[in-house]
Amino acid sequence: MVQLYKYSKSELDKILKTPVILIDTREQENIHITDYFDKKKIQYKEMKLDHGDYTFYIPKNEELGISRDLYFNDIVTVERKGSLEELSGNFCNGRARIEEEFTRKKGKMYLMVEGATYEDIVKHNYNTEYNPVSFIATLDTYEARYGIHTSFTSKAAAGNFIYHKFKYHLREYLKNGFVLN
Repeated sequence: MVQLYKYSKSELDKILKTPVILIDTREQENIHITDYFDKKKIQYKEMKLDHGDYTFYIPKNEELGISRDLYFNDIVTVERKGSLEELSGNFCNGRARIEEEFTRKKGKMYLMVEGATYEDIVKHNYNTEYNPVSFIATLDTYEARYGIHTSFTSKAAAGNFIYHKFKYHLREYLKNGFVLN
């Protein structure tokens, strides 16, 4: 990889305080996430995203050599599912749509499932008739086929999960240098 920029630790620390989380305009029932962002003074704004529900950008900062806003929507995104019931519905009734979204994704995508655990799937602790074996098979197949990373989290930790995924992706990206396209 060609390294056009290499930041000092102090520059890196400054940049890591500037990300703006982008929330897809179609995202619903996420007040627990925006409340977390507000509480932690994390900037965010709504924008139509082509894939995923959350991503981020770094605002222009001439002082640090960033001559324009840097968008990371093709590098890392989070697709949020509010429950196993929602995910089950996507796998059963919205399969074509969710597969199309996974196919369109670029970079890494985290599938964040709120209020559930993997064990909840195994034990059929969700309110649909979707068979646990089929549920797991679909989830594992999509992870393998599309390179999706599935994480289970509580609703209370969802904002923290999103913010820290992006923060550490950004840190690694900047530490190792990057190419502007």
